[in-house]
Amino acid sequence: MQSEGPSVLLVEPFYGGSHKQLIDLLQQNITGCSVFTLPAKKWHWRARTAALHFSQTVPTCPSYRVLFSSSVLNLCELVALRPDLARLKKVLYFHENQLVYPVRKDQERDFQYGYNQVLSCLVSDVVVFNSVFNMDSFLSSISSFMKKIPDHRPKDLDLLIRPKCVVLYYPVQFPDVRSGESPSLGDQQEDPHESSSEPRTDQRPVSEGDTGDQMKPLHIVWPHRWEHDKNPELFFSTLMKLKEKQVDFHLSVLGETFTDVPDIFSEARPQLDPHIQNWGFLSRDQYLQVLLQADVVVSTARHEFFGVAVLEAVHCGCYPLCPKALVYPEIFPAEYLYSTPEQLCKRLQTLCRRPDVARRHVVKVDTSSFSWTTLKERFETLLSAECP
Repeated sequence: MQSEGPSVLLVEPFYGGSHKQLIDLLQQNITGCSVFTLPAKKWHWRARTAALHFSQTVPTCPSYRVLFSSSVLNLCELVALRPDLARLKKVLYFHENQLVYPVRKDQERDFQYGYNQVLSCLVSDVVVFNSVFNMDSFLSSISSFMKKIPDHRPKDLDLLIRPKCVVLYYPVQFPDVRSGESPSLGDQQEDPHESSSEPRTDQRPVSEGDTGDQMKPLHIVWPHRWEHDKNPELFFSTLMKLKEKQVDFHLSVLGETFTDVPDIFSEARPQLDPHIQNWGFLSRDQYLQVLLQADVVVSTARHEFFGVAVLEAVHCGCYPLCPKALVYPEIFPAEYLYSTPEQLCKRLQTLCRRPDVARRHVVKVDTSSFSWTTLKERFETLLSAECP
């Protein structure tokens, strides 16, 4: 019996990071997928030109029923260049949106990127966001964004787009760390998406006799991309203040680096050297080991639409400290949020003086609700041929 052709066309113009992880996850777990990607380089050029590239490289296939892409793709251009793809159920996934993406000065915001995302929404059948914050910030910004057009401005575009919108959290592949032992990634590779995904709950309880662990300095981890939108300046200035107060701590600065690394990293490293345990990008195994050893995970982001890194750290037992803004109030209770740099410094200072408080604490976040095991059925429904 001859097998049917692929029914789901997965297109990713920026195949790296969380974009790659999602495409790989869908390809491995959803039957009948065909994948076309471009390497995660030169983001601006991918956003401008990927549609033309895919119009020439994606073959005509009568069995396709669904087209899934991230919002980096100008979907409007692709379906105009390829009318055969226009008939498919078109699903657009927003990892981030360009209408509120932070820039140093608003004049630097390239109108075309946000405009392309709006156009892509208009031709999509389903528009999926990875958080309520991502969806609401995008929809509420369309009207003011369109006012940048000198005249003959389109109206009420948000009213056309909103009925197509759904929120479907990014499916995180959590390691199994239930008992606090090293995560068994070798076992995971056999079936990486069917683990229990239960968070660490032992929290390394400190007994009265265990003074060694009680005296060990608080281990602070910063597991983010080394870019300005993650606001490393605030993070390092806070640590400098702790150092001035002669507060002891251990530090791990992880995350990916790109071409333009903010100067603050090279400036801060020699000043914080006595505190540093880990510095720079690590393999997945090493990364998870550090998260299991750390006590507190800090975000100072000016931009975050979901926050995989913080959730992974929390899953591994870290106490989170995040801004009371962006997506964080949607995921974390108020006790883990700070409103000002002064509050962040004070919270860290308190935990540095009582590290056992962080080590005893069980974080009030059910990370399993963000796991592939929990979200798989919704993604299967999304990629079925029926429109919602």
